[in-house]
Amino acid sequence: MERSASKRQIERARKVIPGGVNSPARAFGGVGGDPVVMDRGQGPYLFDIDGNRYIDYIGSWGPHILGHQHPRVLAAIQEELSKGTSFGAPTALETDMAELVCECVPSIEKVRMVNSGTEATMSSIRVARGYTGRNKIIKFAGCYHGHVDSLLVQAGSGALTHGVPSSPGIPEGCTQDTISLEYNDVGQLQETFAKQGSEIACVILEPVVGNMGTVIPDQEFLQACRDLCTEHGAVLIFDEVMTGFRLALGGAQERFGITPDMTALGKIIGAGMPVGAYGGKAEIMSVVSPEGPVYQAGTLSGNPVAMASGLAALRQLRDEPPYEKLEEMGQRLAAGLGQAAEKAGIPHQVAQVGSMLTLFFNDQPVRNFSVSSKNNTELFAKFFHGMLDEGMYLPCSQYEAWFVSAAHTDDDIDRTIQAADRVLAGLA
Repeated sequence: MERSASKRQIERARKVIPGGVNSPARAFGGVGGDPVVMDRGQGPYLFDIDGNRYIDYIGSWGPHILGHQHPRVLAAIQEELSKGTSFGAPTALETDMAELVCECVPSIEKVRMVNSGTEATMSSIRVARGYTGRNKIIKFAGCYHGHVDSLLVQAGSGALTHGVPSSPGIPEGCTQDTISLEYNDVGQLQETFAKQGSEIACVILEPVVGNMGTVIPDQEFLQACRDLCTEHGAVLIFDEVMTGFRLALGGAQERFGITPDMTALGKIIGAGMPVGAYGGKAEIMSVVSPEGPVYQAGTLSGNPVAMASGLAALRQLRDEPPYEKLEEMGQRLAAGLGQAAEKAGIPHQVAQVGSMLTLFFNDQPVRNFSVSSKNNTELFAKFFHGMLDEGMYLPCSQYEAWFVSAAHTDDDIDRTIQAADRVLAGLA
């Protein structure tokens, strides 16, 4: 594919933007080469500024579960834009959104809107500490919870891709109360609580990991997180920025039947607009200012255009649930990728849950960071560029999940499997 216009645009961008991108996840750092500059999206497709079309398995890194330019979402945005963009004052849409979130996710009794998933996780941690009066937090290696100082320890996502599991610019004091454990390791979690349970404010985790590739939790592990937090008076926080409204209308907590105390949301809740949210039990959320002493604020939080966008998407998901179709397409794509890799004789694993999946170039089942860190990233880079030339827009990192949308068709899935078959055969 010819992408000379993209190359020129990225060269221009690098002169005025660090790395030429406004998020490292877009930088192609894990695969080499220059990022593709996009012009527009439509349904399950992206079109770059050179005029190439791609089947999109990123969906703006998760928000577009309905595909690009869904008519219900666009209509809601356009209607609200005719009234203004932001007022710095309450609107009825904020309460509409809060009521719908509480309806869809029963563990959430009160919710506060913010502008990103990072704000949602950061605020959740602050609220948990304020509520418990404790400082220590538990996270899991390979789980990425945004660029929060206290959480950027053995983080996944771009931090893995770029080889920076923690970051310069974060003082040691910011992370001295962060305990990083191995995902899916019940024994390690039990041992930590036995030693420090009275000091632990919260446990935060991705209930299905999407930031070291798709890593599926053991039911025993999720239950242990719930039971130990209950026993020791700690707050269990599910980071459902990625999984919320994707794996079920009620998120991963509905799918796995585990109820957290607090939930962080993002991505789908804004349908492509910058929106995040955090919420939980009314007793816990009552500590948030102005009702309580824990301060958190945001000038653009709950702005009407973003609320209209997210409300339209969530109402569409509620009124015409796509989850059965998404599950079927996810399973078929995962099976096809696995068969193609098997036929090529390439060591691999395929992890899939609902509309999230990852083809790992690894000969071991990927259950945690220790295994995911051994992925063959050089082979993935070759696979990525081969698929890009076939018109498939995949996450530009072995450590990111693929997303299927309700706009994808059976033909899109078939074409993707056929492309993977050709590319993997050429890599054997």
